[in-house]
Amino acid sequence: MPGDGPPGRSALAARSIEALAADGRLAGRIPAFVARPSQQRLAAAVADALQARDTLLAEAGTGTGKTFAYLVPLLLSGLKAIVSTGTRALQDQLYHRDLPRVRDALGTGLATALLKGRANYLCRYRLERAKGEPRFTAREQVGQFQRIVAWSGRTRMGDLAEIEALPEDSPLLPMVTSTADNCLGSECPFWGECFVVQARQRAQSADLVVVNHHLLLADLALKQEGFGEILPGAQAFVVDEAHQLPELAAQFFGEALSARPLVELARDALGECAEVPGALSIVQGPARELEHATRALRAAMDGLPLRGTRARALQSRELGKGLDTLARAVATLRDALGPLRESSPGIDACHARARELASRLARWHGDGDGDDAAGAIDGAHPQADPAGDATGGMHGDEVRWYELSPRGFRLQRTPLDVSGPLRAHREQSRAAWVFTSATLSVGAGFDHIATRLGLDAPTTLLVPSPFDWSRQALCYLPTRMPEPSDRDYTWAVVDAVRPVLRASAGRAFILFASHRALREAADLLREADEWPLFVQGEAPRHVLLQRFRESGNGVLLGAASFREGVDVAGEALSVVVIDKLPFAAPDDPVFQARLDAIRRAGGNPFRDEQLPQAVIALKQGVGRLIRSESDRGVLVLCDPRLTRKSYGAVFLDSLPPFPTTRECADAEAFFGRAGVAGAAGAPP
Repeated sequence: MPGDGPPGRSALAARSIEALAADGRLAGRIPAFVARPSQQRLAAAVADALQARDTLLAEAGTGTGKTFAYLVPLLLSGLKAIVSTGTRALQDQLYHRDLPRVRDALGTGLATALLKGRANYLCRYRLERAKGEPRFTAREQVGQFQRIVAWSGRTRMGDLAEIEALPEDSPLLPMVTSTADNCLGSECPFWGECFVVQARQRAQSADLVVVNHHLLLADLALKQEGFGEILPGAQAFVVDEAHQLPELAAQFFGEALSARPLVELARDALGECAEVPGALSIVQGPARELEHATRALRAAMDGLPLRGTRARALQSRELGKGLDTLARAVATLRDALGPLRESSPGIDACHARARELASRLARWHGDGDGDDAAGAIDGAHPQADPAGDATGGMHGDEVRWYELSPRGFRLQRTPLDVSGPLRAHREQSRAAWVFTSATLSVGAGFDHIATRLGLDAPTTLLVPSPFDWSRQALCYLPTRMPEPSDRDYTWAVVDAVRPVLRASAGRAFILFASHRALREAADLLREADEWPLFVQGEAPRHVLLQRFRESGNGVLLGAASFREGVDVAGEALSVVVIDKLPFAAPDDPVFQARLDAIRRAGGNPFRDEQLPQAVIALKQGVGRLIRSESDRGVLVLCDPRLTRKSYGAVFLDSLPPFPTTRECADAEAFFGRAGVAGAAGAPP
């Protein structure tokens, strides 16, 4: 009877397969829908996990249609569910495009909601404050601010993504949005019309809520600290782009202090004094002292590498003095605000922020001896060495480190292992959990990602991409390449790919392991002036991508951020070049501390961490090439270690089943024939 399936398959799995079949409900209602056996297989596995409240770890190759594969069983199950995506852009795409199409096709009446972090929503209180005390540093900001004010009078949701002309990194955003630190909560005069409160209320009453990983993890971090949850309780969680979760979790279960919140505290404290008689004379001096101390600390860090451990930073005596001066400035402002707390909710909130920032600075700067607040983060590696900074910035099972930007700094405490808190929350939820991505496995195994996510014995599924790789793609491994450490390596990369770019008429991504190599390659390619070049750093990412698509024959040069989240389908992108295997940067203090912890615990850092992380990163870059059944393209992997080192086979075995060639002529011929060149093993 309908709904029944083979032994062992749940009724929900059978219904999901029916909906995704060639004669199913989606095919009948969604134009251009194509039934895929791989999609049905994934949907059945998701359905079984939902039915059994199980944990599923599933890799779905590009072209599987994994979004529909998990939405169909979720909507048919009727369970209260949360879907978390990797970025806000994917979140919007899922909620505004994919989810309505599937819901309408299935005819389900489930209520859905989109929930973002508070930094995405207009704060009316801070907008009013900004009107009274504008801090514009450029003329164009005045026009942007006026657009925000005009939009604020007509928006229903308060989502700043509705303002198309507003850049994601606009300096106006902190002026018109709140943070967990500066929000006044129920004391706010605009509490009754708060967009964040309204969005959370919609989420509480919805059957399916779409969030992003940042919000999901922020919620988990709040639960860890016992302050209650933002998201409603759910019976099912689907984590898409799950390969991103461990690194993001390390940020959220850690703690950061940066220059901007310190400067904003000083300015907000001054702004709050306007309505409290006599307050300005008390607060003005300490607030200016805090701004000055923050800038002085950044100046003291000028001679440091862009990233490094706390131990490395404190080798500078001037930096140590700067930290002490900053600590005194924060404490002075805190003490100045203390007697004024009851005069206004805004000053009370600033006092609380000053206390928190002082505590964070002490936890980062202090030696930690006997300091419970600076101790181990719950759930981290049980065998990490508690020897402190003598081990390269380690403090217990965390690393304390810094990062510099052109005008700011960030002081960070990061746990080395987040599997514990992730496992604890998952078990406490008693819900079904589905972790999926196009890049989770190494070889055919899931051990690495399962360990990092705290999954002890998950059900696993590997669904290969349904694309016809022998017809659609070719992998070219250039010969006679120097070692990647050779000073002429980038020149050799450019020389090796020029014939391929000429055959493809440009239409290429060249992805680099470092920004230095990217700039060097850009200079070399500009000398020939054969193709329009689009170079990361010379324009915002979305602008570069738009110009690349419109050019028709462009060559885009990018670094790590272009390895994922970039979708250029069709002939506009026909070549992807990767200069080196994407091993993590040697200056990453968190990664190095994690390797040290693995070594001390008796593991093999290269086998257990460096190699699997690089494999997953390479798979992300390779995934840019073929995005649909009609795409065709050549992948150029320049790194000679793929063939000269034994571990090269691990990388190649983890990629789609590309035909492979060492002959440049085959790569050139690919673009003049209906199929891959005969030397590559496919018919012409």
